[in-house]
Amino acid sequence: MHTRGAVIKQAPGTYEVVDLEVDDPRQGELQVQMTASGLCHSDDHVATGDIPVGVYPFCGGHEGAGVVTAVGPHTPGWQEGDHVVFSFLPSCGRCTWCSRGMQNLCDLGATLLNGSRWDDPTSFRLTHEGQPVGQMCGISTFAEVTTVAVDSAIKVTDDVPLDKACLVGCGVGTGWGSAVNSADVRPGDVVVVMGVGGIGINAVQAAAFAGASMVIAVDPVELKRTKALELGATHAVATMEEATELAQSVTNGQGADSAIVTVGVTTGEHLGQAMAAIRKAGTVVVTGLGNIAEVGAPISLADITLFQKRIQGSLFGASNPKTDIPTLLRLYAEGHLKLDELVTRTYKLDEIAQGYEDMHAGRNLRGVVVY
Repeated sequence: MHTRGAVIKQAPGTYEVVDLEVDDPRQGELQVQMTASGLCHSDDHVATGDIPVGVYPFCGGHEGAGVVTAVGPHTPGWQEGDHVVFSFLPSCGRCTWCSRGMQNLCDLGATLLNGSRWDDPTSFRLTHEGQPVGQMCGISTFAEVTTVAVDSAIKVTDDVPLDKACLVGCGVGTGWGSAVNSADVRPGDVVVVMGVGGIGINAVQAAAFAGASMVIAVDPVELKRTKALELGATHAVATMEEATELAQSVTNGQGADSAIVTVGVTTGEHLGQAMAAIRKAGTVVVTGLGNIAEVGAPISLADITLFQKRIQGSLFGASNPKTDIPTLLRLYAEGHLKLDELVTRTYKLDEIAQGYEDMHAGRNLRGVVVY
């Protein structure tokens, strides 16, 4: 069928809306009419070339929710009208990592940026003027209608507002899990969150919910510092120097229990600053991405060894999306997790480029495309 979607035709590039053809779902697949899609920084990394992909044109978007309009043959458990939130990381439920309760590391993730189906690099579900179009994370939430594998879809109840629920498919789950899973925040902890955009603001929420006595949000943008204070931060400062001094002032000079790095374009310098902010046996959680080809960070190996500090990577907040997405939505319904307050502005599909301009300018906590 015909649809429209925002694609990049080369990197560096800018998202532009084009006409697309979307294939009917095959076995194990769903066709979904999108309701909403978050404008996550990872899609911008694809546009800048920081994250290379397997094929161009490439249809972006990996944080979305919608309604099932068609179910592939021999695909039990699904029907037209089901409401779904996508997990940008698929989980097969069978591989070693899924079996260990680490769905975020499912083997299906190995081909996420190829743009094709997991098991066939020549098989695509979107085309433009007869040319295959890659799907971001196999889902492409920047398309009005998309065809996806059931491995990426989480069924939710019909009363969940999809224009808010879309956010738990990446930004909320990533930030929340970075605090409660990867940093293992506990009551009384002192936590630094470095960068409080669409990911970091949810690390702030989670650290506060987990009982941290001091949550220090760090961001040069005043809007983001203000929102952080509204959503659980006890302090909000512009620099890591200020954050480190604050953490040391209440810990007899030791430093924070954990520092969570959620900077939009993360570099080794950020890691070095985070390491300087934590105590002995403290944890730095690295969640943000930058140019994935860059290596190196200004940290002391002796600092790691002699003070037993830990650097912990965090992919999707080390979450299990098939259980954690419903849990986050329950916390939202109970009032413990704020979603409505995250959405600074909504956009039409044709306004995606403007949405990313606003993100770069620091005008948005999270922009959302509403279809």
